[in-house]
Amino acid sequence: MTEDRIPRPVPQGRLTRMLRLGGLAGGMGGRALAQGARQLATGQRPSAQDLFLTPANAARLAGQLAQMRGAAMKMGQLVSMEAGDFLPPELTQIMARLRADADPMPPKQLQAVLDRAWGPGWLRHFARFQVRPIAAASIGQVHRAQTRDGRDLAIKVQYPGVRDSIDSDIDNMGLLLRIPGLMPQGVDLPALMDEARSQLHAEADYLREAAQMRLYAANLAGRDEFRLPVPDDQFSTADVLAMDFIDSRPIEALSDAPQATRDRAAHHLARLVIEELFRFDLMQTDPNFANYRWQPDEMHPDGGRIVLLDFGATRGFSALVAPRYLALLRAALADDREGVRRAAIDIGYFRDQTDAAHQDVLLQIMDLAFDPLRAGGIMDLTQSDIPRQVADLAMQVARTRTRAEMPPPEILFLHRKIGGLYLLLSRLRARVDLDALIRPDDLAQMLQARG
Repeated sequence: MTEDRIPRPVPQGRLTRMLRLGGLAGGMGGRALAQGARQLATGQRPSAQDLFLTPANAARLAGQLAQMRGAAMKMGQLVSMEAGDFLPPELTQIMARLRADADPMPPKQLQAVLDRAWGPGWLRHFARFQVRPIAAASIGQVHRAQTRDGRDLAIKVQYPGVRDSIDSDIDNMGLLLRIPGLMPQGVDLPALMDEARSQLHAEADYLREAAQMRLYAANLAGRDEFRLPVPDDQFSTADVLAMDFIDSRPIEALSDAPQATRDRAAHHLARLVIEELFRFDLMQTDPNFANYRWQPDEMHPDGGRIVLLDFGATRGFSALVAPRYLALLRAALADDREGVRRAAIDIGYFRDQTDAAHQDVLLQIMDLAFDPLRAGGIMDLTQSDIPRQVADLAMQVARTRTRAEMPPPEILFLHRKIGGLYLLLSRLRARVDLDALIRPDDLAQMLQARG
């Protein structure tokens, strides 16, 4: 929560940010050399990974990226998502900080950003403006305000210099991540950098996010189980996104609701992810719990509405992604192991030439994931140990492989969303009717209707 965070100025300017990352790399390298010299003096032969991936270096890396925010922090998030199963536990745990709230910027820096966006004297438009942000992330922070004419707004303010520093931040992070031992072998760092660059340029354009919000809302037209904010054009710019404030509670508040309410909400959320992939070709890929809220309404059949927030990370997929996942689903439900293997290769989980033992472990993971679908009926997420079994197999892959073999970045974003959904539904202690939720013929019709 932002209440626990100390406001820190966002480093601005390419040179300043480059020196921060350069100093971080130099410090890590110096400490690794010193530690290596000490170990060599005692007859030990340390590996580069052991020298660089120390808990102290991991803490410094995560702490510095969290203070820099912007593309540097986002790149750290993507690295954590891409290679999390292949990183040492100490680094994985510390890098998780980058997926939490960021440090807010100080009021003076906030005022400077809003002066540039709205002009000096902008406060005259507001009856109330809450300086302390209600949320802060890698790209910007959110404030609550009320206009003179009574509109209650949520205002997302981009950190200064983020857009201009994206390319240099990504390039400098690429140099840092090439330090021996920081990344597992086999991670396609150039592809990851390109994905981060593309995503950051999209997320840093708040006018684009406003358009994505409207497009997403159009896909949900007539669906009163969801509610989205509406952008406010008067106060929205490329650096500031204003929208109506929706009074709501954290989605976790549903965990105390009646079982039927939780189950209906879980069905809606799971169905939404399916539609994002197969019907909309438009997915909000950041599954942070804070991006979902609950608006109680005793008059609504479901007891309330799910509020959807933050559309900066909204994206589509390559044309063949959805059809290939449908082929994977059909093969899995038919218990066709060779069909699953071919579909997995088409998606990019591994290659024909991948070691057979490695393929077998990945196919075991898929078999575990699809087993509830083959069984059908009601799945109680609180009673399932599938995540633990999958984690055990993933760690087996990490221990036995010298190279990390990763799917394409867009598949990682899809996994990120599905994994986040599973965690959320588990938190809600929900039950899901799999037979009502996932029907291959229905998914095929969605694809056909989408054209």
